[in-house]
Amino acid sequence: MFYDAYQKNSSSGAASSKTVIVDIDDVSLEAVGQWPWPRYRVASLIHAVAQMQPAAIGLDIIFAEPDRTALINIQKAFMDDFNLDISLAGVPAALTDNDGYLGSVLSETGVVGAKYFYFDHSSSVEISGSSAFEIIGKTDLLTLHDAPGMLDNTYKIASQLKYAGFLNNQPDNDGMLRKLPLLIQYKGIIYPHLSLATFMRSQGENSATIEEGEYGPVIRVGRHYIPVSKKGFAQLRFNGPSHLYHSVSAVDILNGTVSEDNIRDKVVFVGSSAAGLKDLYHTVFDAQFPGVKTHAVMVENINDGNVIIDPTWGRTTIFALCVLTGIFISLLFIFVHSAFLVFAITTLWIAFMLIGSFIAFEYTGIFLATGTPAAIALILFSIFVITRFAIEKRHSHIWFRQLANARQVTMESMAAVAESRDPETGAHIKRTQHYVKAIADELVQSGFFSETLTPDFIDLLFVSAPLHDLGKVGVPDNILMKAGKLTDEEFVLMKKHAEYGKKIIYSTAEKIEGNNFLMLAGEIASTHHEKWDGSGYPNGLAAEDIPLSGRIMAVADVYDALISKRCYKPPFSHEKACGILREGRGSSFDTVVLDAFFNIEERIKEIAASFSDDNEMVLGDR
Repeated sequence: MFYDAYQKNSSSGAASSKTVIVDIDDVSLEAVGQWPWPRYRVASLIHAVAQMQPAAIGLDIIFAEPDRTALINIQKAFMDDFNLDISLAGVPAALTDNDGYLGSVLSETGVVGAKYFYFDHSSSVEISGSSAFEIIGKTDLLTLHDAPGMLDNTYKIASQLKYAGFLNNQPDNDGMLRKLPLLIQYKGIIYPHLSLATFMRSQGENSATIEEGEYGPVIRVGRHYIPVSKKGFAQLRFNGPSHLYHSVSAVDILNGTVSEDNIRDKVVFVGSSAAGLKDLYHTVFDAQFPGVKTHAVMVENINDGNVIIDPTWGRTTIFALCVLTGIFISLLFIFVHSAFLVFAITTLWIAFMLIGSFIAFEYTGIFLATGTPAAIALILFSIFVITRFAIEKRHSHIWFRQLANARQVTMESMAAVAESRDPETGAHIKRTQHYVKAIADELVQSGFFSETLTPDFIDLLFVSAPLHDLGKVGVPDNILMKAGKLTDEEFVLMKKHAEYGKKIIYSTAEKIEGNNFLMLAGEIASTHHEKWDGSGYPNGLAAEDIPLSGRIMAVADVYDALISKRCYKPPFSHEKACGILREGRGSSFDTVVLDAFFNIEERIKEIAASFSDDNEMVLGDR
């Protein structure tokens, strides 16, 4: 991915200047005839190109089968099939054998022919497949692919060729062509790629020397050095799309309409870009880059000295960078606790690697695959962020649990203050807590007040309920603990406990930011003695002006007071208590809340039984 991005961003966009493609394109096929052409026509094309004095000609075509249009082959076919001897008397010998004629033209013009090496099966050819080009020097630096088989031209062509190179190309696993194998070994002999062989021919060099360069093996051809991998591959550096590599149509060459200036002193490759011949490759710039033009790309790279370098120590460097990245990111997360700083430093580290790699690619031609350590940095960053988030979440969960426990203890401690003045048991607190929660849950199940009674609200309702009578700490003992009936004056003072509770709780709540649980506790304390018809206290609120929390608490508190033993009355049975509650339907209590209470009578009785009083005698609500 980064390699391709570097290619695109560093491409020169310049047109080729050292190479020309003679293209047997679709226009030529339409004008001259379908492929394969008779060999004499190919010979005419080669001869016409050679007349324009190119530096060298490379033929990107293998003629593996005899030409069926050759007169001697037609003569033989008629004899084999019909036992007819067709006389070729008067026909010049050169015109009866197309393969022999093409071979002689290729030999005379010094064309570099083509071969192809098999790697999936072995094969035998009529000739040794030797080449006029010799690869010498430190060949032990290379571990080349050793081909078991070779596809060559027909004997009559191959035997006359003085020069040859192979056509093999090897796209990467994703189908993209990024490099060419410049050297392949076959039966102990090292052969050059057609692009390298044609370049050697243009330089008048019959040998290439393997030397040890600064970044790995290099092929030296005259004064030119070509960096290659140990397997003999050289990276392609494209100037841009295929149209930047100059080509002329083969039919224009045959018709003599191409200026000699277009060919003279250029390295020429004869091949085809026709879609039907399927010699097309996917490159970083083109989905269909003609194979014949890949030779031009390599020759231009060699001439300009800008072949991309894949150094032998590159993998070791990348491995070390991966290890260093792992250590660096790990230490970063251990010692830096600011999430922003960790993100910023990680981003800078990744940018440093990628930008450094691009600068090296742009100015030295060296490619280092820093995408791998960059990916490791991102992966480690993600892992550590998720891990830290999980740890923080766990700590937050523990903290919130501790906070919830502290909140509950605070509630119970504040309730205990009220109990110290009005010794109702803790069981009363527990029962009313569970009553209000059970009633609230039933209201939600029945489809009432669902927007208000959210799970969080019900939880707050549960923990706030114990403070409903906190204001009793402000009521004088002689009134609060009086065993008999209160006088009117005493009852007026008793009723003030609702306001006292509200003031005590709100004075604390104001010191806590946000909408906290004490606000709801104060609301319950001040409104649970209000009645539906407006006859309650302290403010005489009526109907829905009474907060829902107070309406729920009113039912729970009165029920528990009725079933509990008080100094001024015995405990009532559940049935009697429910009867009294029904009498207050629509006057003392919200009918919807009261109906919800009656819907869960069995649950109410279970709660009452689970938190029963241990004391024989208690004082309570009036």
